[in-house]
Amino acid sequence: MSTGRSNQWSRREAMKAALVGSLGLSSLPIRADEPQKLPLESKTSDNPIQAENRHPGSHDWQLTRVRVDGSGYRSPWIEGYCSRQSVAAGEVIDIMVSTNPPRKFKIEIFRTGYYDGAGARLMKTLGPFDGETQPDPEMGEKSLYECRWNPAVSFTIPDDWTSGVYLGRLTTLDDGTGHGYWQSYVVFIVKDDRPADILFQCSDNTWQAYNRWPDKYSVYTHPKGNQGPWADVSFDRPYAKYAQIYDNPQSIGSGEWLCFEFPFAYWLEKEGYDVTYCSNSDMLSADHGLNCKSFLSVGHDEYWDIRQYESVVKMRDSGVNLLFFSGNSVCWVTPLRAGFDGRENRIMFRGGPYGGDYKYAVDRERDHGPFPFRGPDEGYLMGSRNVDPVNGGGDWICALPDHWIFAGTGMKKGDRIPGLIGWEYHGDPPADIPGLEIVAAGTALQGGVNPQQWTATIYPGPKGNFVFNASTIFWCQDLSSPPGHMLPWSHWSRPHGPDSRVQRITSNILQRAIR
Repeated sequence: MSTGRSNQWSRREAMKAALVGSLGLSSLPIRADEPQKLPLESKTSDNPIQAENRHPGSHDWQLTRVRVDGSGYRSPWIEGYCSRQSVAAGEVIDIMVSTNPPRKFKIEIFRTGYYDGAGARLMKTLGPFDGETQPDPEMGEKSLYECRWNPAVSFTIPDDWTSGVYLGRLTTLDDGTGHGYWQSYVVFIVKDDRPADILFQCSDNTWQAYNRWPDKYSVYTHPKGNQGPWADVSFDRPYAKYAQIYDNPQSIGSGEWLCFEFPFAYWLEKEGYDVTYCSNSDMLSADHGLNCKSFLSVGHDEYWDIRQYESVVKMRDSGVNLLFFSGNSVCWVTPLRAGFDGRENRIMFRGGPYGGDYKYAVDRERDHGPFPFRGPDEGYLMGSRNVDPVNGGGDWICALPDHWIFAGTGMKKGDRIPGLIGWEYHGDPPADIPGLEIVAAGTALQGGVNPQQWTATIYPGPKGNFVFNASTIFWCQDLSSPPGHMLPWSHWSRPHGPDSRVQRITSNILQRAIR
């Protein structure tokens, strides 16, 4: 596969690939020289997101009765998964469900969005179905747990379903025994290929990397160690309850979507932005991204197939604006391969670090390898890198208040947005990217003790475009607080929730990116 050459990248080659066309860059105005309008003030024409959000939302789309077994992660009373990470209108998706003990159940499909503050819209109700207890798979090579369950239902995505992240709420039905009902989610993305202002990439490779279903089978739980290439993981299994930093019952079956990405999507749709959604695996080709004005990496976006990296480099060098509202991003080369029945991109593993010859990647190879692949230095794509320690917490601190991203915020040098850095971040920007500026910087504390410097950066692309790096997983936490949302906390630090300065900075960046 195409990842086979990634272990040949040198620092020099990485710089060349990341900075193609950088000599003779188009000039990019990067100072506050005009007020930045909010999107709904400047747009008069309709777009699919605005039309979609005119529909009434549902006030009952969250999980109400949730339960996990002794592992603390799995909900065997009802659980399921989908046959594909993403699906387009007119394509078929299968939903696999297991109930233990066997009970009747129904599936309600919701599209997550704004919907006048409701947060989701009921699109379709399926069932009732006769539930069955489906078998746990035997552990395969490299601790692989790959379910081969029978579909509960197969259905074709209707033509009028707008691109977005969809949750299927699984609910057992009262069987007359007085046991009540139990619930969990399945999650899938409806994609399209239309030109849009914003392409929102969901970080579902990372959701799967940390998925412990049925109890301890993530890429982090192999007996040989939690940082090596030892474990394979499959998308053909349910998402267990989220396994890091805080206890979120809404995460059962939904990956990390509701934890670290949905507040961004909710805010985008509230503001009426023209956005379309895709999975990590949809970025193995640059085709869709080249038709969009900007690309968003959101939340915890750690695991990238090398083909994703190559796609996003191509997009940047073709004039697409790259916006990393994320942390710990582009950290591990993550080869995707087909599952047991030939469906593509259903199995992945930690193939090796990005970083080229940068010391963090070299040290990871030394301490946790050998790895089959080494990726290029991600700093030459994002503007700053993964560093060690990569986890901690702190305030997001303004370093360049005259920059246009701060227009209308009133921020001065040294002003802080409390708790916005966490729980992972980027730092140490390459010094030789032409025009790169550090717009925010400070210190994060790992465990409240070990200091590390983080940096938020921006640099001009070759065609009047730009690359912004917010340098934190938590950015979306200060954009909005949708129904059912829980603020995370880690390393004795926590974000505070919606902040007008974060909203304004994001508006300024997006307005420049889509004009």
